Amino acid sequence: MKVELNQVGKRFRRDWILRGVDLCIEPGSRIAITGPNGSGKSTLLKMICGHLTPSKGKVVFSQANQNLELDQVYAHLAFAAPYIELIEEFSLQEAIDFHRKFKPFQQNLSSNDIIALLGFERSRDNEIRNFSSGMKQRLKLVLAICSEAPLLLLDEPTTNLDAQGTQWYAELIAQFGNTRSVVVASNVETDYSFCEAAVDIRNYK
Repeated sequence: MKVELNQVGKRFRRDWILRGVDLCIEPGSRIAITGPNGSGKSTLLKMICGHLTPSKGKVVFSQANQNLELDQVYAHLAFAAPYIELIEEFSLQEAIDFHRKFKPFQQNLSSNDIIALLGFERSRDNEIRNFSSGMKQRLKLVLAICSEAPLLLLDEPTTNLDAQGTQWYAELIAQFGNTRSVVVASNVETDYSFCEAAVDIRNYK
């Protein structure tokens, strides 16, 4: 999927968070969105995925040179962020099975494969509410990164991960992230070290 942002801006009440963003996310591109906390990285990601509507400018989504309607966009992307909530009443098995009803996994990965990638075999029947913050973040990442979607959006992916978890994330990206466009919003270099281009959010303040 291709995403084009043309002179995009976002305002909350009287305050402009971003202005004048021109950005083209081509199929297969890897882009980092950098900048300090609170600078608008998450806001930009939410406009890229269609969750937020720009206050100014427009975002155009297309697939194979055909424009997509906004209600079609979700099927073409996967998104992971610390603020995205999991259904905590689900067990791990139920959460994975529920997710795959909406988005299949790459390489025909089964629920057992996903649990093995997580290393959570003993937690299969445990409710998500009982997971640590690091375990929840791993689950969010594996569901997004392993989904069959041409655009992958990651907001501060190593939040709540220790050094081992950060290495696990890097290996997961290397294994499942090289067949699609990836956009990473973060001010931590290890989160986006594989990206080929960077956008400094401070240029659009």
